[in-house]
Amino acid sequence: MFSALIGRHDDLPPALIERWPELAAVRIRRGGLPPRVGGWLLGQRSVAAITLWGTVFLAPEEAPAADLLLHEARHVQQFGDDWAFPVRYVWQSIRHGYHRNRYEADARAYADRRLRGGDLDRGDH
Repeated sequence: MFSALIGRHDDLPPALIERWPELAAVRIRRGGLPPRVGGWLLGQRSVAAITLWGTVFLAPEEAPAADLLLHEARHVQQFGDDWAFPVRYVWQSIRHGYHRNRYEADARAYADRRLRGGDLDRGDH
């Protein structure tokens, strides 16, 4: 019953955590309501993933791909850096749209940098 709302716990493949240690700090849940609500807000059935505080909710059929997980790990960092992050994120999305939201741009840049072998620089700017 609760899994329909909050998904079910999932573990990341150890090889991903070994290569990108920051992923160890991310809790993974698969399915549940958050990916669907995120999708509805964007006019689609679901999103691949959505982060709420320290938890990444993956869509049930979504593979645990490094680029997606690193992007979402950056959102976990953003939640931890600023207690007002959820409000700021929504405001950025309203003002600039989802794709031009500065937090989304930052998460994309972080994932790109880490995939190219860049250091753990948190990308704060």
